[in-house]
Amino acid sequence: MSVDVKTPDEIEKMRATCRFAASVLDYIRPHVRAGVSTGELDRLCHDYIVEHGAYPAPLNYKGFPNSVCTSVNEVVCHGVPGPRKLGDGDIINIDVTTIVDGWCGDTSEMFTVGEISDDARKLIDVTRRAMWQGILEVGPGKALGDIGAAIFDFAHERHGYAIVDRFCGHGIGREMHMAPQVHHVGIRGHGMKLRPGMTFTIEPMLSQGSSHCDILSDGWTAVTRDRQLSAQTEHTILVTDDGFEVLTMRDSAWRPD
Repeated sequence: MSVDVKTPDEIEKMRATCRFAASVLDYIRPHVRAGVSTGELDRLCHDYIVEHGAYPAPLNYKGFPNSVCTSVNEVVCHGVPGPRKLGDGDIINIDVTTIVDGWCGDTSEMFTVGEISDDARKLIDVTRRAMWQGILEVGPGKALGDIGAAIFDFAHERHGYAIVDRFCGHGIGREMHMAPQVHHVGIRGHGMKLRPGMTFTIEPMLSQGSSHCDILSDGWTAVTRDRQLSAQTEHTILVTDDGFEVLTMRDSAWRPD
């Protein structure tokens, strides 16, 4: 498996696109409220991205019709924006991938609408913490399996949530999806060894119930088979000489204590 190792100049390009992708999440946050449609959120993100001279990587990617993914409640990932309006108690993941100067940055975050249930709040909290358990495993010489093992141990073994491993993280650079695949279930010491200059996403998808999902008739939207809540968070990560850098970090993002 061939995996890109970025040069210092290419890493600077990655930093720029990832910072911009993160800014889209800050921009859209105040617009996530009851009564707004997922289609309107997509339009706002699209306009913000193109007005800043960037391009939304999902748009027309293998036929995807929109500029961001909006995954509400039981939607695991790849939710297609449309007429669905958000209501009090909803949770939504907005997944943003931008192209700046030919380089892709990818990040997603969970947003809440009004008063959400304690169960939904706990699911989001554990999802964020599980992602960071995986991030903290990143460093030169570590194995890809270390990331998945840490996420699985925290999310499933400690907190009882299912991990939807049909979808995984991925290498990223001049293309949105590249090698390697970064699974959120793994065995320590197994898989490719990490090297400085590698960039990839970590984006666990947790479910309150089943780990199985179905794809709706639009060919994209993945929903939990039992229609229980799902949550996802995502960062793009750089392997450094002595550990990692979260390229899509932003001041408002959740981070471990």
